Amino acid sequence: MTPALHTSALKSLTLLARGKVRDNYAVGTDRILMVASDRLSAFDVIMGEPIPGKGALLTQMALFWFEKLGPQGLNICPIHLTGDAPESVVTADEMAQVTGRSMLVKRLQPLPVEAVVRGYLAGSGWREYQASGAVCGVALPPGLQNASKLRAPIYTPAAKAAVGDHDENITFAQTVEMIGLDLATRIRDLSIALYQAAAEFALTKGIIIADTKFEFGLDADGTLTLMDEVLTPDSSRFWPQESYQEGSNPPSYDKQFVRDWLETALVDGKPWDKTPPAPRVPDAVIQKTAAKYQEALARLTA
Repeated sequence: MTPALHTSALKSLTLLARGKVRDNYAVGTDRILMVASDRLSAFDVIMGEPIPGKGALLTQMALFWFEKLGPQGLNICPIHLTGDAPESVVTADEMAQVTGRSMLVKRLQPLPVEAVVRGYLAGSGWREYQASGAVCGVALPPGLQNASKLRAPIYTPAAKAAVGDHDENITFAQTVEMIGLDLATRIRDLSIALYQAAAEFALTKGIIIADTKFEFGLDADGTLTLMDEVLTPDSSRFWPQESYQEGSNPPSYDKQFVRDWLETALVDGKPWDKTPPAPRVPDAVIQKTAAKYQEALARLTA
């Protein structure tokens, strides 16, 4: 097995930013090399132990969806891939850090909105519904339960937060204030179209996409472009269809296994307070989490 990569260290390119998972490097002035590490974050804290193979798996899944939804597939919207090989922009001794886990993409002006679409009521949406009967200003019928399927997908945007902070749920009206009515409307409509196409396909593979988030940017010509990762277990809530039951969250194909363990983890004899440093994640939890990611990719691409 290829050794896990917790943090990339490319010397031939200028590091632009390290996110929770991805390290972004400048390639000239118009492209970015996105390297997906094997880091795992939970509760917005990066774990000290990587998940072997995670970065490559996330990249394969994102490329799968970009091909299916972008110009080569359903052509729902432009995508940020350049089509160039990531290995072509690094030195020979750096290829091991790049191969299989990287995307060479257009450098865009990112928009400050997380475009979240929900087909089911779960997570923060479920908590907000319990408190107000609505999610991000979208009123929902009374009597819904945890994991209830919605009559139609709803758009529930969030404002992007700085690394380490939580994104903040906002209303569509607030996105209009941030980026204008035209862009806000186009992002909403594209996001729902992308979600519906992906969710319909995933069901044929026995996977429910309960919710997901997209990110968009503008290229030099002002073209709205789908960017970052797309429809991976890190950005989406995937449920096995055979385990779905309204009223409770099915076991998901993501880092929920780690989250559940962390809820019971002790630091100096006390429950972890969800601030750095994180507890050491046991090997068994790491292996179980890796298996969940692998199963999701295998089912989708079978």
